[in-house]
Amino acid sequence: MNDSQFKFSNAVIGLPGLFVLFLWIIYWLQIRFDFDFYQHGIYPRNLEGLQGVVFSPFIHENLDHLYNNSIPLLILLAALQYFYPKQTLGVVIYGILFSGLITWIIGRSNFHIGASGLIYVLVSFIFFKGLQTKYYRLVALSLSVILLYGGMIWYVFPDVDQSISWEGHLAGLIAGFGLTLGYKTPEYTKPIIYDWQRPDFDPENDPFMKHFDEKGNFVPKPAPEELSLEQHYFISNFPVNYIVSKTEKEEEN
Repeated sequence: MNDSQFKFSNAVIGLPGLFVLFLWIIYWLQIRFDFDFYQHGIYPRNLEGLQGVVFSPFIHENLDHLYNNSIPLLILLAALQYFYPKQTLGVVIYGILFSGLITWIIGRSNFHIGASGLIYVLVSFIFFKGLQTKYYRLVALSLSVILLYGGMIWYVFPDVDQSISWEGHLAGLIAGFGLTLGYKTPEYTKPIIYDWQRPDFDPENDPFMKHFDEKGNFVPKPAPEELSLEQHYFISNFPVNYIVSKTEKEEEN
């Protein structure tokens, strides 16, 4: 693994910018034409409320709600696109769907709206995936996310603030962790250099490891037995052909 995997592209800025811009356009249409988009949010355990699984992240209650979600989305989507470009689209789409479905199952009987569920998906995915890769830059990213947004963890509990959708936050946290298990990152896997790094490595069959006992102590190889002079005389690595012939004296006798 090397740092060439991290490449800056226009999508690092473009994707978060377009996504957040779309949220603001939706909100402008809502207040400009007095649309009641709230009815398209998630309404738990109601078939009509299932439409909110797709639409709820794009609906916000007021400017403060939208603004508080916009800044984290810009930062987290940019980080996701830069460090996990191959997984970004899937994490966003499936994160919205899975977190929405979980909210629909466990949520209170009320309309749940806002992109905060997606924010929790991004925080969860970036944090847990960085630890799973064990690559130092991604682990540092995980720690940075915790420093910035670690306080959000309190808002997945019901007793902290009943006016927010803690169910959506909890659903996003669960969905983000689930996506880390589903999405593999072979590009960040350490290359196998030595045989002992292979998952199927068997130390009992390794010639080098046979020189050590169970406690790790070195066991010298037994010295070969010494051969006598006669044994040395008759031992040869090359084939020897003998020709037996009679001498003249033996013929006279």
